[in-house]
Amino acid sequence: MNSLKSKKILALVAGVALALPLAACGNKAVATTNGGKITQSEYYSSMKQTTAGKQVLQQMILDKVLEKQYGSKVSSSDVNKEYNAAKKTYGSSFSSVLAQQGYTTSTFKDQIRSRLLLEEAVRASSSFSTSALKKQWKEYQPKISTAMITVGSESDAQSIIDDLNSTSSNKLKEFKKLAKSKSTDSATASSGGVMPTFDNTDTSLPDAVKTAAYKLKNGEYTTSPVQGDDDTYYVIYMIKHPAKGKYANHISDLKDQIVTENMNDSDFVKKVVSKALKKGDVSIKDSDLKNILADYLNTSSSSSSSSSSSSSSSTSSSSSSDSSSTESSSASSSSAE
Repeated sequence: MNSLKSKKILALVAGVALALPLAACGNKAVATTNGGKITQSEYYSSMKQTTAGKQVLQQMILDKVLEKQYGSKVSSSDVNKEYNAAKKTYGSSFSSVLAQQGYTTSTFKDQIRSRLLLEEAVRASSSFSTSALKKQWKEYQPKISTAMITVGSESDAQSIIDDLNSTSSNKLKEFKKLAKSKSTDSATASSGGVMPTFDNTDTSLPDAVKTAAYKLKNGEYTTSPVQGDDDTYYVIYMIKHPAKGKYANHISDLKDQIVTENMNDSDFVKKVVSKALKKGDVSIKDSDLKNILADYLNTSSSSSSSSSSSSSSSTSSSSSSDSSSTESSSASSSSAE
């Protein structure tokens, strides 16, 4: 599932989405064995030394800070809208896809909210000047609906194309049938290869695949194999390809794309996070974890003074950073996405 595998639904800063009770600390047992018990205190002491444990605490702190600063801008309906869109995309396979990525309904919604909060912080630091919007328009492509089959060789992809060429029945129906039986992408194969919608800002797909997809009209499919990364080959079917339209009608979309590209810029996101954490007056009480946010809080004054100007420069260069990643970014994600 490219959407869940992508950064769109994964923790964009922490890098993980685990639910570890780092704050719990006491003598109550979290597990018992015939060799003795493991207490909350022992568990906490052990987990705080691990990279995963530290990353979870980073994410928990960031979530608290962003909730305070931007919580009013992200509603439950916003979260449910993205959740339901992901559920619709993957249909009957949605539950199994979530399980494969280690999510429950609740934790996945929590992750969506974390990403939306970070997006609001990034939006607040993004530049939407006329020049930035017009530059983005040059790169703009509307969100398209596709189905894809991935295989491990060019000959396998060509064989699928030959099958499609020879069928006289519904091409999309045949494509989905072939996807279920031949696609190596286990996450999308069960849904007939149907992908989450994507636009030019997507970073989960190879550029060659996006380029090939945007050349297709509704009901068309690639007539030759499309090579992606790592010797993976794609066959692409266009379900819905909206027209680009006019600039004046897509100002909101262009702003969203600028935010997305800034979300995919790790340097930009780091500066946004640093600003939010400083404003959040974070204080680490455990001396063993005192440096957990050092990368974000111990920035030089020169770096801080350049933060505001980086918003504009990052935006103006965002159209060329499409291949960089966030989350966001799985699975942030995308949502299952």
